[in-house]
Amino acid sequence: MTEIIQCRMCHLQFPGEKCSRGRGFCIATENEVCMTGRIFKKDGTPWLTFMGCLEKCANVDKIKWSIYLVKFRCCRGYDLCNESL
Repeated sequence: MTEIIQCRMCHLQFPGEKCSRGRGFCIATENEVCMTGRIFKKDGTPWLTFMGCLEKCANVDKIKWSIYLVKFRCCRGYDLCNESL
């Protein structure tokens, strides 16, 4: 039996601002983990952060997506583990 964990959720957060869309919590199902995604401009400047529950998550480090770089971090060790990713 997999332990149920709670994750921080935010669909849209710009640097230096509070979460502007989708703020709250989600419960990761047996097949999900907590995740934090960050999108950076080409020069490495942070542009957008999003958090929540995600199935089939993989840690990736600044992969190229169009003119942006995307970083994903996944965790499942404890409640709200994605707050500090």
